[in-house]
Amino acid sequence: MCGMPQQPPIRSTPARPFRPDASMSLITNVMDHSLDDGYAEAAARKKAAGEGGLPKTLRARLGLAAGLVLAALVVTVGAAQARVAAPVVAKERQELIDRIDRETAAADRLERNVDELRDDVNARQRLALRQSGGNAQAELVGTLAGATEVHGPGVRLVVNDAKEAGTGGNGNPRETSGFSDTGRVRDRDMQRVVNGLWQSGAEAVSVNGQRLTALSAIRAAGDAILVDNKPLVPPYTVLAVGDGQRLSTRFRNSPDGLYLRALQDNYGIRTSISAESDLRLPAAPSVIVRTAQPSTEKGTS
Repeated sequence: MCGMPQQPPIRSTPARPFRPDASMSLITNVMDHSLDDGYAEAAARKKAAGEGGLPKTLRARLGLAAGLVLAALVVTVGAAQARVAAPVVAKERQELIDRIDRETAAADRLERNVDELRDDVNARQRLALRQSGGNAQAELVGTLAGATEVHGPGVRLVVNDAKEAGTGGNGNPRETSGFSDTGRVRDRDMQRVVNGLWQSGAEAVSVNGQRLTALSAIRAAGDAILVDNKPLVPPYTVLAVGDGQRLSTRFRNSPDGLYLRALQDNYGIRTSISAESDLRLPAAPSVIVRTAQPSTEKGTS
């Protein structure tokens, strides 16, 4: 008996159609359920309890607005205080200026009084010198003491710094004495110049219009040269009253004149000397008169 071929059984339910995104089930699930169930439940509970609150962005905006309002309030209060204090500050400043002006005027008056008293003292000293002896002796004493103005033939000596006075001298002996600039005229240089003129026969000497006396001092304050505590600036013009040509020759040949020539040759210090037919030297601004008294004490053996 021939059997019929066996057929596969027929299913009672139709086959489920194939989804193209079946392999993307995880991504599809995430897209369909973007908000976690826990977050959804928490939001629902807050809404039911009336605690929904404001969105974060709104709270941030309110905080920024409050900060701006506070800053504006601070600036406004500061400006108001400054506006109130401005008249007080201006008044105090004007009072300070007025006080400075008053004190300056008072100092000027005192300085004028000092000058007047100094002139009076000098005049009395000159009068005392004239009355101390004969006319010739009084004139000589007044000239040597610097109490009277003098004029006559003499020597004009100009001493000036070197042109390259801004450069120091590498190991030169003038630098080792504390001065880094070897091209500058120093107080000791002017001391030797003045002493050399006195020794060469000068009867009266002035430096930059400052009359020198037996008690005058030439010193230094930093790089400045002081004559009787008055600062001088180069060039230094030295006037010496005496026999002009003879005084010039004797000074050139003196040790101090040779010292000045060495400064010119070795350090570039500029000098010039000339005999003059008529020079005029002012009186010293202040004259100190000292007298000697004979000792009455007997010597002990």
